[in-house]
Amino acid sequence: MKTIKLLIAGFLFFITATAFSQVTIVLGTPPAWGPSGYNSVQYYYLPDVESYYDVHNSRFIYYEKGAWVRRANLPYRYRSYDLYSGYKVVMTDYRGNSPYVHFKEYKVKYKKGYKGPPQKSIGPKPDHKNAGMKQQNNRVVKKSSKMGPSKGNGNKPGKGGAKGKGKNK
Repeated sequence: MKTIKLLIAGFLFFITATAFSQVTIVLGTPPAWGPSGYNSVQYYYLPDVESYYDVHNSRFIYYEKGAWVRRANLPYRYRSYDLYSGYKVVMTDYRGNSPYVHFKEYKVKYKKGYKGPPQKSIGPKPDHKNAGMKQQNNRVVKKSSKMGPSKGNGNKPGKGGAKGKGKNK
């Protein structure tokens, strides 16, 4: 009788634990340069650089030295490519680990320079206007400015510019 009670208790514990357990799948966050409105997509095709971007793994996929490779960055030859301005073909109908199986079709359909409907990026493009600026003492100043005293500062000792509170003679 004790064995049956233990088996029933174990079975109930198992059922209860299973009912309250959660399955969490962590997917990669789309990059700021990715097109907005496609949070559940896994791949983008980038026609200008003939590459793919794997959103879940935050990796670019491109053909290099006879094989498809996955890297954190695009090849060096595309170092100046602007991901915010380039068009991204969102692969909404593909599931799997090898988006490049359709490369020949995509290359013909989406040639370099392809521009489809307007796209808005998920995040803002980084501001490079302040490239000549630096932060100093919590203030933004031009890099070429000197943080020393200005000319004609009479408050420094030995300059003779400060008027004291002495008697007039």
